[in-house]
Amino acid sequence: MAEQNEIQLFDGKQVRYVWDEEQEKYFFSVVDVIQVLTDSTTPRRYWSDLKRKLEAEGSEVYEKIVQLKLPAPDGKLRLTDVADTEQVFRLIQSVPSKKAEPFKLWLARDNMTNVELMLNGLAEAAATELSKRENPKGFTQNANVAQRGGDVAHVARERLEQELGDTVISDKRALNFTNPPEELPFNDAEEVK
Repeated sequence: MAEQNEIQLFDGKQVRYVWDEEQEKYFFSVVDVIQVLTDSTTPRRYWSDLKRKLEAEGSEVYEKIVQLKLPAPDGKLRLTDVADTEQVFRLIQSVPSKKAEPFKLWLARDNMTNVELMLNGLAEAAATELSKRENPKGFTQNANVAQRGGDVAHVARERLEQELGDTVISDKRALNFTNPPEELPFNDAEEVK
């Protein structure tokens, strides 16, 4: 499997990813995504707790997490939990964060269809409204609200696909550009906010 490792910055924080030529997909470091979304000083622990919760719930997100080698702080390639773009979008729904929308836009850029963007917006709006009404406390209650918001969009997606007789999710996800990673619109040194 030919892979190319890269690092991009979002809001001053690194997001490591790797391009898998065989699957023609990008895979992102889950710990880096958690760090970006939560500003946690211990993103590995946050991910460990969330992973246990997702596993207990039988979450599809947890089942599809894989490990690939990404550069570690010491410069060596180490096995790291990674998720493809679709799974990152689902993971974002499990993490209560004010950075969710900006991060999704950074991740998706303009390769999502209008329907995909609307479904993501619906999930976020539903979670926001539920949160306003229920005033959740703590991680578990907030994650529950986020999951329920995502479920609203999931039901809407399934209903629309049933009406159309086809999927509304494009095969050009997020960073699945035809350009190789080195030709992305910004390089490692540039910061995206």
